[in-house]
Amino acid sequence: MWKGRFTGERSDLLKQFGESISFDWRLYKHDIRGSLAYAAALERAGILTPEECAAIQGGLREIEAEVERGDFVFHTDLEDIHMNVEAELTRRIGRPGAKLHTGRSRNDQIAVDLRLYLRDAIAAVRDRIRALQRALVGFAGRHEDLVMPGYTHLQRAQPVYFAHHLLAYVEMLDRDMGRLGDTARRMNVLPLGSGAIAGSTIPIDREFLARELGFDGVTQNSMDAVSDRDFACELLAALAICGMHLSRLSEDVILWASAEFGFIELSDQHTTGSSLMPQKKNPDVAELTRGKTGRLYGNLIALLTVLKGLPMTYNRDLQEDKEPLFDSLDTIDLTLALYAEMLDAARMDPARTAAAVSDPLLLATDLADHLVRKGVPFRDAHGIVGKLVGESARSGVPLNELPAAMYREASEFFDEDVEKLFDIPTALAARKAPGAPSSVNVRSRLEHWRSLLA
Repeated sequence: MWKGRFTGERSDLLKQFGESISFDWRLYKHDIRGSLAYAAALERAGILTPEECAAIQGGLREIEAEVERGDFVFHTDLEDIHMNVEAELTRRIGRPGAKLHTGRSRNDQIAVDLRLYLRDAIAAVRDRIRALQRALVGFAGRHEDLVMPGYTHLQRAQPVYFAHHLLAYVEMLDRDMGRLGDTARRMNVLPLGSGAIAGSTIPIDREFLARELGFDGVTQNSMDAVSDRDFACELLAALAICGMHLSRLSEDVILWASAEFGFIELSDQHTTGSSLMPQKKNPDVAELTRGKTGRLYGNLIALLTVLKGLPMTYNRDLQEDKEPLFDSLDTIDLTLALYAEMLDAARMDPARTAAAVSDPLLLATDLADHLVRKGVPFRDAHGIVGKLVGESARSGVPLNELPAAMYREASEFFDEDVEKLFDIPTALAARKAPGAPSSVNVRSRLEHWRSLLA
């Protein structure tokens, strides 16, 4: 492609060092799609005859079909997907193929290919997220009445519905959906027609190209267009945050699956054993998910590091944008799919959650709230109940079994039937504020998500 300027052959090591076809081959469909539209634009500009345009488009479709069948041979000597396709096209159809690159640079070609590819990839990730949300909502719905301890500092805090806990992750994933949607919208402007840096004297109709390729508009600065990878950083950041959410869910699953908790049992299809200990059943899906989050973070940092010192405009460093993107997309795709499958096959142990939630200390705050409703300032109520909790710890008598006289001695506002304050269903029913885990609220949110995800 640059034979006119150079006379010697490139070093074999340089060929190996500079090739990207080993990973950017996966852009073939989007590279060909961009070239099909660009050929039409060249015909509109009078550069191609209708016959030449038809020959180019026919050749490109043949190449695409061959790649899909696995019959196309990629050559590392040609460096990347763009030159592999263009060289083969020219070999097949001759002179018209040599005209396809008129007014176009690999700089704006890869910029449009990558946006086209990531636009489709984002849509696929969003589908995967929706599938995991459906799995979470389905799992929650199968255990709608199950109550468990909620935790802060990994210490038992207050009772919540298990469904409420799972729906917290559905909310997180919905924010991931929003971030990915924002990235796709901001990315959806056409860089093609920007040339290498300064556009072209060829009258390419960029608005036509944008319509043909489904973009919302065209970039307004050719220098920015060919060097912009903000959209790639945004996507990697969104995937890293999604990975963080999956990692947090994994930590819960790992704890719940342990003998100490025993809340959940994962299927044999989604666990592994030990090469030494016959009794082991390990939550490898959750552990690997937690570990792979580090890859998602690393890919974001890798691209940010590549970009941080680049002068305008295109620099070959930008070739390093694809492997982090491809790796993060592959990682998140498989993780989301596997997680949904695992949850569909998991089951809870209601007896273990019931035993855990029977701890009367979970309702200590409800005791303080009872006093507040009687007119006691909250800080005073907190101190009164704290002393009762301390007495329970010292005596070994559960909080709900302390003598009623001790409650009345602690505060005149404790009624004779103080034991009623330790009723879990009553305590949860009182949590009626929007977002709180009353049965009415939880049922309402389950119906909301079922409807949205249907």
